[in-house]
Amino acid sequence: MILTIATRELRTLFLSPLAWSVLGVVQFILAYLFLSQIDTYSLLAPRLAGMEGAPGVSDVIVAPLFGNTAVILLLVAPLITMRAIAEERRNQTLSLLLSAPVSMTEIVLGKYLGLLGFFAIMIGLIALMPLSLLTGTELDLGKLAAGLLGLTLLIAAFTAAGLFMSSLTDHSTVAAVSTFGLLLLLWIIDWAGNSGAQVSTLFSYLSVLRHYESLLKGLFNSTDVLYYLLFILTFLVLSIQRLDAQRLPH
Repeated sequence: MILTIATRELRTLFLSPLAWSVLGVVQFILAYLFLSQIDTYSLLAPRLAGMEGAPGVSDVIVAPLFGNTAVILLLVAPLITMRAIAEERRNQTLSLLLSAPVSMTEIVLGKYLGLLGFFAIMIGLIALMPLSLLTGTELDLGKLAAGLLGLTLLIAAFTAAGLFMSSLTDHSTVAAVSTFGLLLLLWIIDWAGNSGAQVSTLFSYLSVLRHYESLLKGLFNSTDVLYYLLFILTFLVLSIQRLDAQRLPH
């Protein structure tokens, strides 16, 4: 049943011009930035060749590409997730889904996997850009894998948060703005961590950007992966509880 709901959610996304527009615009912007980084590397290559321990293609081209992708996904994720539950509630189709013989967990996981399927397609297309460099140069495949892992975990976390915010309202716009506000707060929360050592450590741990930057540098740390998994689990559980409360009003 989870796969059925996921397939329905993914099909609904691609029936909307918004999904196609987002895919096209994101690919266009990132392709432009990617080619710009290639030009930058071409200009720097003669100087880098004479430097010991100079940054390679992965550092100059791939890492900035994934960094830019994260910023764009921060803007895009709320647009894709905003309709997941809010639109169903507004169209009064959510009550039909809630009355079906499926659990809240199946509904939430199905919708989550459907949304994640869309972003998986997007990340797959983005990954083709750095992989195309293998035809003419060498890449640090370890850093590339770590960057893709970080990007996947990041968008999985964004999607879980967006799904929860969508479950709180029947207005897609409100869900999108709320999701963006929450994600932006978690993105910049460590900027306010200068008031004390303990507070700074807490804010740094809560920052989604801080954990992503470590993976972007090719530093695989189980703490970063665990952070994202806990983040995803927390918001999925909150979404399930929210729908449970609606199915069984007190």
